[in-house]
Amino acid sequence: MELFKELLDYGKYLKENPFHQNLELSLEEGDDLEKKIIYEPYFSVDPENKIPFPAELDDLIRLHYLVTSRKVTTILEIGVGKSTIVFDHALEQNKLKYGDFVKKNLRRSNPFECHSVDNNEKWIEVIKSTNPSIKNVTFHYCPCHVTTFNERICTMYDNFPNICPDLIYLDAPDQFSPTGDVRGISTNHPDRLPMSADILTIEHFLLPGTLIVVDGRTANARFLKTNLQRDWNYYHSEEYDQHFFELKETPLGIYNKRQIEFCLGPDW
Repeated sequence: MELFKELLDYGKYLKENPFHQNLELSLEEGDDLEKKIIYEPYFSVDPENKIPFPAELDDLIRLHYLVTSRKVTTILEIGVGKSTIVFDHALEQNKLKYGDFVKKNLRRSNPFECHSVDNNEKWIEVIKSTNPSIKNVTFHYCPCHVTTFNERICTMYDNFPNICPDLIYLDAPDQFSPTGDVRGISTNHPDRLPMSADILTIEHFLLPGTLIVVDGRTANARFLKTNLQRDWNYYHSEEYDQHFFELKETPLGIYNKRQIEFCLGPDW
């Protein structure tokens, strides 16, 4: 994949960027970093499940790589978790390397910040209490509800961070969390699918060069693809079980052009 063409050795990347230490993960020589976990059919759709999903290091390595390789400054994370810790680590590296340049040359009002949204206050507190060294993350508790977008039933958060992200990571909410229904229909059923529409409501504010990563949630990704209206390049990796949307448009002005050239290169 073009986005990961220079990520050739996961083990080497992790040694150079040891974020796994912040996750309290110990690795042995020869561990398979790309091994995928096979779950029971109802594991991920069990509303009574209180156990966080195990870390899949290949996914986390790719997220970290996207932040550092694209010189990301502002992240909107929808769904707190292990990715929150990874984003914090990657942003800290970017801040140390590029902080002075960004401050002097780019128009980024929330530089090196990750704004993490979740409707579960407990999970937010778990991440905060078990990772007191987090310094680049602002947590947003945001309840969510069932609603419609273009007359299609979906879910939206009641409130959202007022930021301009250059990376959006979509991994929430699950189908059981949103409240309410539309004509008796909701996502609160094991055979339903998560269907977040929040990104669609802010699409017109996003800057060229913005990248959206959807973790799993294939039906949700297809819903976004159907309703997004701007010039997005779309990639689906069945191997990674992830979807990528990159906003490929000409820059909006001098500052957006400067950001694209600095972060993504003059040939982007």
